[in-house]
Formats: sequence, structure tokens, C-alpha cells
Amino acid sequence: MPLRLIIPNMVTLLALCSGLTAVRMAMEGRWEFAVGAVLLAAVLDGLDGRVARLMKGTSKFGAELDSLADFVNFGVTPALMLYLWILKDAGNLGWIAALVFAICAALRLARFNVALDDPAKPAWAGRFFTGVPAPAGALTVLLPLYFEFLGLFPHWFAESAVVAAYTIAIAFLLISRLPTYSGKTLGTRVRRDYVLPLFVLAVLIVALTVSYPFRMLAAGSVLYLASIPLSWRAHRNLILADANLAVDDDGDEGDIDLDHIGDRDKDHGS
Repeated sequence: MPLRLIIPNMVTLLALCSGLTAVRMAMEGRWEFAVGAVLLAAVLDGLDGRVARLMKGTSKFGAELDSLADFVNFGVTPALMLYLWILKDAGNLGWIAALVFAICAALRLARFNVALDDPAKPAWAGRFFTGVPAPAGALTVLLPLYFEFLGLFPHWFAESAVVAAYTIAIAFLLISRLPTYSGKTLGTRVRRDYVLPLFVLAVLIVALTVSYPFRMLAAGSVLYLASIPLSWRAHRNLILADANLAVDDDGDEGDIDLDHIGDRDKDHGS
């Protein structure tokens, strides 16, 4: 077997090891390391696909392995971490919240895999996911944990039942039809005069994340949640632009079904 097929799968397995290690760290109460392991798994998850495409080592086996690893890293691991931290205090409600999040992560990944094979999606659909992607959902659902370590945990938010409700809300964002920015089209080409500032910005973000992990993760989670309405608006504008283009092409407005177009494009957003 060529090495170019093995290396991307090794990156995926390293991400899986990181996600499973986060569970161990949570069981030992070492929350800083647990959160860091989930963050590392998310970084490796973003790299394995790019490495596979760069080395021309994509395979069906790698795609299936990646999905299974994502379910463990971004579905099971965050759910167990929250349960061990505070959801267990909510009794059955806490366990139900953890189950719902893990199940929604599995459904989200299954829908993503099905949508990949759809040839009818528009060219701009690659800018969006349908619903919150699993890595972003895993990092966002841990927001109460970040607040706890920053000393910003509001009294009303400290209740286990409130955290359970928040966990379920993020779970439904995973399987929702809301379009969210994917970021896949960013960085395909960079202007020459932006290269050096981009290097500095990347180093700055990494340095800040290593030095102030909970502050950076909390800020990133809040900003990501705030970006969802903006991504929905941008997605809607593109749908309307496609509809207007269709009217101009055939001059017949009666055969345009905006709801159908919206449903189709949302299905292809991931």
C-alpha cells in the first residue's frame, strides 16, 4: 500500500487517540488537559482531509474512518466530559442531555456523508455547512466549562439543569438546517502582500490559544454562535440571487419555487 494512503489515516487515528485521552483526563478531573485534547483532535481533524488531498491519498476507507473518529471525538467525548463535570448532578435529565448530544452528532455526520455524493448542489454551496459541524459543536457545547475556569460562570448558568438545556440546544443546532460558514473556500489563494501578515496572525492565534486557552475558546465559541444569523442571511441572499437569475434566463417567474430551492441548497450545505 502506498505511504500516501497511510499517512492521512495515521493523522485520523492520532485525532482519535486525542479524543479518547480527553475522556481519561475528564475522569481524572484534569479538565485543562481534557479540553486541550478535544482542541487537538479538532485541529487534527481539519488536517487529515487536507493532507489526504495534498498527497492524493483519499480513499473510501479513510472517509469511513474519519467519520467514526469524529463521532467519538466530537459526539461521545464532549457528552461524557459534560456529564462527568456537572450534568451528573441533574440526574436523568443530565444523562438524557448527554445522550441527545451524542446521537445528534452521529446524525449530523451521517447526513454530511450522504450530502457529499449529491451532484446537484450549486457552486457556492461549498461555502456553507448544513447545521453546525461536529468539531464546532463539540468546542461550543463546552462553553459553560470555559466560563467556569474563567470565573465568569453566572449563578443562573451554574445550575446543572441549565447546562443540560444548553447542551440539548447545541445538539439541535448540529442537526438543524441552518446554514453555517464552512471556511473551506478561504485560503485557496492569498495575495502576495498578505502572506507575511497571515503568518504573523497565525502565530499570534496559536500563541494566544496556548497561553490563554479558556479565554480564546470562550471568545471563539461566542463569536461562532453570533455568526450563525449572519451565515443564514448570506445563504438566503445567494438563494434569492439564484432565483432572480432563473427568472432572467427564461422570463417565466411561475416555475420558480423558492421553498424548494431553499430546501435543496440547505441539504447540500454540508
